[in-house]
Amino acid sequence: MLRWIRQQLGFDPPHQSDTRTIYIANRFPQNGHYIPQKFAENRIISSKYTVWNFIPKNLFEQFRRVANFYFLIIFLVQLMIDTPTSPITSGLPLFFVITVTAIKQGYEDWLRHKADNEVNGAPVYVVRSGGLVKTRSKNIRVGDIVRVAKDETFPVDLVLLSSDRVDGSCHVTTASLDGETNLKTHVAVPETAVLQSVANLDTLVAVIECQQPEADLYRFVGRITISHQIEEIVRPLGPESLLLRGARLKNTKEIFGVAVYTGMETKMALNYKSKSQKRSAVEKSMNSFLIIYLIILLFEAVLSTILKYAWQAEEKWDEPWYDQKTEHERNSSKILRFISDFLAFLVLYNFIIPISLYVTVEMQKFLGSFFIGWDLDLYHEETNQRAQVNTSDLNEELGQVEYVFTDKTGTLTENEMQFRECSINGIKYQEINGKLVPEGLTEDSPDGIRLSLMKEEELFLKAVCLCHTVHISADQTDGIGDGHWRANGIVSQLEYYASSPDEKALVEAASRVGVVFTGTNGEGMEVKSLGKPERFKLLHVLEFDPNRRRMSVIVESPSGEKLLFTKGAESSILPHSRGGEIDKTRIHVDEFALKGLRTLCVAYRRFTAEEYQEIDRRLHEARTALQQREERLADVFNFIEKDLELLGATGVEDKLQDKVQETIEALRLAGIKVWVLTGDKHETAVSVSLSCGHFHRTMNILELVQHKSDSTCAEQLRQLARRIKDDHVIQHGLVVDGTSLSLALREHEKLFMEVCRNCSAVLCCRMAPLQKAKVVRLLKTSPEKPITLAIGDGANDVSMIQEAHVGIGIMGKEGRQAVRNSDYAIARFKFLSKLLLVHGHFYYIRIATLVQYFFYKNVCFITPQFLYQFFCLFSQQTLYDSVYLTLYNISFTSLPILMYSLFEQHVHPHVLQSKPTLYRDIRKNALLGFKPFLYWTILGFSHAFVFFYGSYLLMGEDTSLLGNGQILKPNRQMMFGNWTFGTLVFTVMVITVTVKMALETHFWTWINHFVTWGSIVFYFLFSLFYGGIIWPFLHTQDMYFVFVQLLSSGSVWFAIIIIVVTCLFLDVVKKVLCRHLQPTSTEKAQMEEDKGSVSSAYDFAESRHRGEDNRQLLADPSSQQDSACIH
Repeated sequence: MLRWIRQQLGFDPPHQSDTRTIYIANRFPQNGHYIPQKFAENRIISSKYTVWNFIPKNLFEQFRRVANFYFLIIFLVQLMIDTPTSPITSGLPLFFVITVTAIKQGYEDWLRHKADNEVNGAPVYVVRSGGLVKTRSKNIRVGDIVRVAKDETFPVDLVLLSSDRVDGSCHVTTASLDGETNLKTHVAVPETAVLQSVANLDTLVAVIECQQPEADLYRFVGRITISHQIEEIVRPLGPESLLLRGARLKNTKEIFGVAVYTGMETKMALNYKSKSQKRSAVEKSMNSFLIIYLIILLFEAVLSTILKYAWQAEEKWDEPWYDQKTEHERNSSKILRFISDFLAFLVLYNFIIPISLYVTVEMQKFLGSFFIGWDLDLYHEETNQRAQVNTSDLNEELGQVEYVFTDKTGTLTENEMQFRECSINGIKYQEINGKLVPEGLTEDSPDGIRLSLMKEEELFLKAVCLCHTVHISADQTDGIGDGHWRANGIVSQLEYYASSPDEKALVEAASRVGVVFTGTNGEGMEVKSLGKPERFKLLHVLEFDPNRRRMSVIVESPSGEKLLFTKGAESSILPHSRGGEIDKTRIHVDEFALKGLRTLCVAYRRFTAEEYQEIDRRLHEARTALQQREERLADVFNFIEKDLELLGATGVEDKLQDKVQETIEALRLAGIKVWVLTGDKHETAVSVSLSCGHFHRTMNILELVQHKSDSTCAEQLRQLARRIKDDHVIQHGLVVDGTSLSLALREHEKLFMEVCRNCSAVLCCRMAPLQKAKVVRLLKTSPEKPITLAIGDGANDVSMIQEAHVGIGIMGKEGRQAVRNSDYAIARFKFLSKLLLVHGHFYYIRIATLVQYFFYKNVCFITPQFLYQFFCLFSQQTLYDSVYLTLYNISFTSLPILMYSLFEQHVHPHVLQSKPTLYRDIRKNALLGFKPFLYWTILGFSHAFVFFYGSYLLMGEDTSLLGNGQILKPNRQMMFGNWTFGTLVFTVMVITVTVKMALETHFWTWINHFVTWGSIVFYFLFSLFYGGIIWPFLHTQDMYFVFVQLLSSGSVWFAIIIIVVTCLFLDVVKKVLCRHLQPTSTEKAQMEEDKGSVSSAYDFAESRHRGEDNRQLLADPSSQQDSACIH
């Protein structure tokens, strides 16, 4: 416990060294000098609270909110000094808000605890004392040998020791970690791979040294030292040896592995990092409004206190006969009395700050987010995927987007690769009916029919079949042998799995033209060339990394020759090539790119025996290094991948997704600028941009590419700025590559931003993942502070998605990492238009009105309280009963605005989608700017004046309400004029603010009708009930019979009608005049819809529940108008 406390305080870091030493099966050295390292337990803790810390921790988090803390202070002030209102008036709403939030957060955490207990209590098998022992997952220790069977998930991070296969390999799917559903192959070191039984493993004496835990899923550096008889064998361990917790074993009967990272130190747990909190523009506006109203509150309190003492300067008002001071009050300090009075006025007016605003906004966001998931227009039938909301806090931000940053591959395209063309030895080929045919020939021409492959073609296809990470399902490898072969020697039943769609497309294409990869067997890779089997021994794999942008394999051919096969981007292959048709291939690569094809270059190299020995030695040294392994490997890889012979290049097509062009055009009409950020080469990216409508054919394309120095980059930027200024009439598109972008951002940020802002579309190619995030950050922090949205489907898009104000993940083929780190997830890019133009528009309108309306109704509520002080010598007498004070925001006026904020549709959804320009009406936080805020505030104050002075003037002389009636005892007169007047003002106020909400509502459902008119009815029924009974637990009965007496007067009913109509008449007139004299685009659309022109133009009913086939139903135009109900 003491060590844990020291760790939390930072005095005792959990890991003192950079590496950890693990003794397999916990066989520690027998000498007395060894001190075992301490490792974490294998418990996963995703919960936030415990039974002991829930109350203090939750309260601390809630009172960090300004409004909650403010009401706590007010509540404490009411307890400490004599204030005009009961502490209950502040305490009860505060208790309600705190309790509701605590229950919600407590329930969510209880679910997390429940899930944790299921995971930690799962049964596992561990090798102990020469046998298999069944235990719980939480009892696994670092060093234990664990057995995992087929289709089970790994309970800890394991180093693979052996499997049921001779070569010690196994297949794993990491879908729950990074979302990639393809199978990955992991291998054990040869010395442990042969230990396939518990008895053999019990004899293993070995030590693993590896790095301390880190979050990177794809990085692991370690080595294993195996004591074999009298010698020690050292083998490197890398990511291919590590089986991650949460991954699942596939196509393998069982494996044995040693636990290296446990519990919260596993890579899965380290990736539980909480995303940085994103705050919407509406929330920032809300906080600004709160500060303004806090200033108004302080001003009213200070003014009232000053006026009280100014009034009391006259002796007759200082101590009137009915309110004599006590001796203690006469002798008390004037400063203390002033502070006490100031605090009392602060308490009296404190309801101008709406405490229930926060809880209403939270409920609105949480409940409103379900509509995105329920929208069948955002449902993708083929993949059975609905849109999902990961962060409901940003719903309204979808209606404020000004820039969209999108990935290309898998986001604008399908990420379904199809082989189209290739270049071999300077000759272009196409695939026609399973044959490679040189350009210009057809299958029918005499030269097009060939029964064999040329030497260069065969070597190229073998390179494609050997240099990859593709593998075949274990269920199929058993039956390959001499399986079903077609006439040209092609195996028909093989199904390939690959982490890269490009690799799969290339291997499949090679198999169709006669060179078939038939799987791996031990260290061998088997290939059949036109039916003739060949076996290549796999010596080394030089893994792909984004810096090199290539991958390689070193194999030994059947003749014993050592060969290196390399494939990668042309920018990483051609500079390292010394032979082959380099110039012709470069031209072909550019031609492929202009057609929008994804290109890869393929090369090879032959090694002499001496060269290979040197390479093998250097690779072994680099791979067994514990320090700076990546840097050493990069140096060795560069040493190996040089002096290459170029074989050729491939062109693979990635189809555009459906309706991408229409979606980009709709976003452009909505005033949203679209930037495409991609890692593809310049020509490919430009071609795809033109085909998807991102660039128009009439657009002037400006280029900032291939710059190597600051000076040339700056000069080019200045030229582009001048061109834009001279040709300001036409639209411009900018193309920039990764290297030029780095130079532009380093020294010429302002100039680059100026050029970008004046371009209609920007395309960034050859972008690294962090560069994508830098571009987004650059726009975010520019002087205009635009709202940005990033959308992507791969792990390389995560940094961009997290950086943008709103991050959207595409549920694509590159895994779910982008989806897991996003705020919203959709199945296709085309759904983005409805998400922004419809849902974003609605969410913003709803919450903007909710915020403004809340402040309006609280100004209406508290201003009469302030005005009343002028009539009661600033004695801090409250105008309303304490029960009314408490229930005003909680019960009487809460539901109409909540239902409005969930269901309001001021324009039909199909109109919003078909008229994207309506999105411009709400940009730049238009409805929460200073003018709308001032309008609602002035409206609140003017209505409050009408409530107060209207009631005073109309009812002030009505003696039937001010002094008559024998209430409690016969012949005892009781004045209840104060409470009658206050109740009248309160009644008028409740009716007016509720009807005002009804005037703002365009889309009426039965729920809106029920809560709107039901709130008024509830108020009347409650008041009759509350005032009709003597409540024994109340110390005063001020309200007894007041409401009944009030409603018994006909003049009161007349006054209520006159005041409500007076308040709302000017508001209605203003709306009508503005709507007809200066209508906005939205109001024009509403008027068109009212006339029925929309229903005839768009013969489309609202989406209904789909049947079994989930198809949308087209409806009769008249039925649409009935369903719209928008006025």
